Amino acid sequence: MKVEHFYAQRHGDTRGQLVALEEKKEIPFDIKRVYYIYDTLEGVRRGFHAHKTLKQLLICVHGSCKVLLDDGKEKEIVVLDKPYEGIFIQSNMWREMYDFSKDAVLLVLASEIYDEADYIRDYDKFLKYISDCDEA
Repeated sequence: MKVEHFYAQRHGDTRGQLVALEEKKEIPFDIKRVYYIYDTLEGVRRGFHAHKTLKQLLICVHGSCKVLLDDGKEKEIVVLDKPYEGIFIQSNMWREMYDFSKDAVLLVLASEIYDEADYIRDYDKFLKYISDCDEA
């Protein structure tokens, strides 16, 4: 599995840093939904799902967290700990976010609005879905 890393262009001087994100430039999809996760308690894991079509960009804009990515064949853990670096998560990728620092804020840019029908929330069903996609 190849994790697709994202590196934002930073602009800064003695006053501080700025990162600008624009769809179809830095972000290779139309942004239809933006949300962020924060105040996650110690030991809590989030995610535990995959999407059939949705694509996402995850950036931990403050603090740090880990993301387990699983394509049904390989697993990889990515540490997000810089506000200008992130990962693109394509469809058909199981994800779990965990080990959030107390001050973590995980920003998510999504290619689609919320649609429960796009979620696969059961790992065994995810593996079957991936297998069926590979056979098609």
